[in-house]
Amino acid sequence: MATIGGAFGAGKAGGAFDPIEFIKRPQVILRCVSVIFAIVVFGCISSGGWYAKKCIMNDDDNACGYGTGIGVLAFLICLGFLVVDAFFENLSSVQHRKYAVLADLGISGLWTFLWFVGFCYLTDAWRRTDKGPDQEHGRNNVQAAIAFSFFSIFTWAGLTFLAVRRYRMGAQEAFASGYDQDPNASSPYSSFPGSETGDPYQQPPFSQQKETPDYQQPTY
Repeated sequence: MATIGGAFGAGKAGGAFDPIEFIKRPQVILRCVSVIFAIVVFGCISSGGWYAKKCIMNDDDNACGYGTGIGVLAFLICLGFLVVDAFFENLSSVQHRKYAVLADLGISGLWTFLWFVGFCYLTDAWRRTDKGPDQEHGRNNVQAAIAFSFFSIFTWAGLTFLAVRRYRMGAQEAFASGYDQDPNASSPYSSFPGSETGDPYQQPPFSQQKETPDYQQPTY
């Protein structure tokens, strides 16, 4: 198993954990913001999106269920990856770091898409809802859920972008280390004559032919 001194945008393995530097990381900031947005979405729908056991968004229970589901899962996923980010530098294996970054990339990209679908779904369900004077219950909650589902698209898109950048950094470092050669290493052909001088016209060994004098016809 390969070990590393620093790869995929992180420092050397085994370094001391600095909470201040950890909080300043862009992906950590975006995850914390995404946690807040997710709480707002599923909290608003859970507290004001239902009335008489029916979803107030056009009586579409799937709309309320979808918004609550992706909000709760987004909250749990962000917490899980915050733990991964905290212990990322302690991963001494290149493969383990690679798997963590790939998981971050895939899930962040997926949730960017799911938030986009959720925003469109909730907006359409709310547009088709009868908003008469007697339908004031949960209006602000639904509107807040729709707004923060829209904001979540950008926070998760930012997490996807950062994951792509971290993966590309790791791939470039792996490529560079794989082709890093010692300039002082001797060439396997250095034992042949002419390799020390670099003369391209030096004849290789065993290729010289014995010169024979020109044949002269005897005179009589």
